[in-house]
Amino acid sequence: MSQTVKAEVRESAGKNAARRLRSQGNVPAILYGPKIKNVPLVLSKQDIFSILKSERGINTIFKITFDSKKKNVMIKDFQLDVVSDELLHVDLIEIAMSEAIEVTVQVELTGEAVGVKSEGGFVDFTNREVEVRCLPKNIPDQISIDISDLHLHESVKVGDIEPPEDVEFITEPDTVIAHIMLPEEEEIEEEEELEEELIVEGEEPEVIGEEGEEEVEEEGKEEGKETEKKKEEEDKKG
Repeated sequence: MSQTVKAEVRESAGKNAARRLRSQGNVPAILYGPKIKNVPLVLSKQDIFSILKSERGINTIFKITFDSKKKNVMIKDFQLDVVSDELLHVDLIEIAMSEAIEVTVQVELTGEAVGVKSEGGFVDFTNREVEVRCLPKNIPDQISIDISDLHLHESVKVGDIEPPEDVEFITEPDTVIAHIMLPEEEEIEEEEELEEELIVEGEEPEVIGEEGEEEVEEEGKEEGKETEKKKEEEDKKG
């Protein structure tokens, strides 16, 4: 059963007005869509947190009522205070139930891989989300992938997964979701990533090679020649 949230049209704008709303347990919001003008709204923080914590989370479709109107919407985005985690603002988008939409869905891995259980590896869960396209009513709660048959050095990609009925994957088929690797392989990958970051940032480590040794050797020869000249001049004077 779809949840219904009561809202009010927001009359005042600005930081001070927004602070007052939040102090009263509300949050400023904006509703937009391809067929409507932007509507500034006031929502209850409790209602929004209830939706975000539900099984579908941000992919939850719910009804919103204001000014005798009722619309199907989703939370498109929201902002939290980086220090206090206070809900600052919410973006809502109107949803047409008869038109396909694109959303991000969480991936869940099930089973214990052979490569972990018997071959000393571990699961590197590379991508925990996939993009899908479907009608709003068909949005899956999550995509479950059984990795029980994966051996060491094997992986599962988006192209290996059977999408739910009436759902299409948008994420590239060759995108790796998870693979089984040895601990030392992870260390090597981390070292390679660090080296790449250093190169990109222009912080390549100094390398003393044959050229460096030759320069030092030449400098030593020059210093030796100067010392010999000084001795010869002193002998002549003496």
